Amino acid sequence: MTVVPSALDQDSCDTAIRASFLHFVADPDHFSDACEYFDDGLMILKQGRVQMLVDAAEWIDMLPDGSALYDYSGRLVMPGFIDTHTHYPQSEMIASYGLQLLDWLEQYTFPTEEKFADREHADKIAAFFCDQMLRNGTTTSAVFATVHSESVDAIFEQAQSRNLCLVAGKVMMDRNAPESLRDTAESSYRDCSELIRRWHLNGRGHYAVTPRFAPCSSPAQLEVCGELLNEHPDLYLQSHVAENRAEVDWVAELFPDSRSYLDVYDSFGLLGPRSIYGHCIHLDQADRERMAASGTAIAFCPTSNLFLGSGLFSLDDARAQDIRVGIATDVGAGTSFSLLQTLNEAYKVCQLAGQRLTPLKAFYLATLGAAESLYLDHRIGNFAVGKEADFVVLDLSASDLMQCRMENASTLEERLFALMMLGDDRCVQATHVMGKRQYSRGQ
Repeated sequence: MTVVPSALDQDSCDTAIRASFLHFVADPDHFSDACEYFDDGLMILKQGRVQMLVDAAEWIDMLPDGSALYDYSGRLVMPGFIDTHTHYPQSEMIASYGLQLLDWLEQYTFPTEEKFADREHADKIAAFFCDQMLRNGTTTSAVFATVHSESVDAIFEQAQSRNLCLVAGKVMMDRNAPESLRDTAESSYRDCSELIRRWHLNGRGHYAVTPRFAPCSSPAQLEVCGELLNEHPDLYLQSHVAENRAEVDWVAELFPDSRSYLDVYDSFGLLGPRSIYGHCIHLDQADRERMAASGTAIAFCPTSNLFLGSGLFSLDDARAQDIRVGIATDVGAGTSFSLLQTLNEAYKVCQLAGQRLTPLKAFYLATLGAAESLYLDHRIGNFAVGKEADFVVLDLSASDLMQCRMENASTLEERLFALMMLGDDRCVQATHVMGKRQYSRGQ
């Protein structure tokens, strides 16, 4: 039980939020009381951090004079959504006619990313991407830039100007890519070292060592990735693994001494806490056991997996090993910036695999579960006292269809399921970052 003060004063409150509240304190797979819900709640903030979450009727008259009050009565407030894997440079090529992964990279991705040598272009797309995050209620993202250092500077600067929490890094590719997008092991080490100095733990920014995927990095470059992680133990590592069967076969040809695709990364010391891999569709039991033992996390990317025909991720297999899993849009193979729409597709992926994704588990994956995947749950992911107050204000009747459905929903779980199946950016009334409103629908 949270201990709350018997009175409020200027030292304990500068902002209050009134709304319905839902957040998670544990994984609903394991605990029946994993979530906390207030139908009419009041969240007290001080300097952008949660002080307490209580019943509004008991506390609303105790707010000190001068406190800012955001009254979202009738709306649902949840922790800001967390996107564990996405590519901001691909924002402008989203919904490009679907091919399989390797052909799609050649035809669409690489030509698009070549443009990010131009800093002005990078700034424009980075600003667009960050605005889309806010419009969709996303307050934290793990983001791939391009091979160009300018693209990394652009996304960190744009995120910092909005006070967004960001994990990002320069893509590393020294082979099997167009010459204009290749670096070298030596140049990637120099560039990353400078970017780490400039951006890691600068404000709410975290640097991620970012080899695109094993086929695009030589053994020498993967060794550099391991060196950077050893030199800076609190860095992130993000990449892709086992997305597409042709990709898995290609990796086996390029790294014949490795037991599996995941083993390639493991042999260079690239598994562990704060390592997160997108997709993880075509893994075997030994791979999953190794991910669990090392604390490596999975980014579940349902919309892109369906769009590129890559396969169906098995949430049950990850559950069985207790692997950390977060949800991810994977824009631009992913077809929406909305994590509501992404949860919609995640449910369908599970259905096709004969598995179950409840609405409580789904929203856990988009909030506290994703924070745990990024090892940021000590700072974000729910409304525990002291957490950074990132949150999204949701209108569950944003469309006529949703209003009709909500009028016939009798439980919280029914309403949440309808939200994730029918909701999109229209449901986001506002997005707050560290307590401050950074987006408001219609303004």
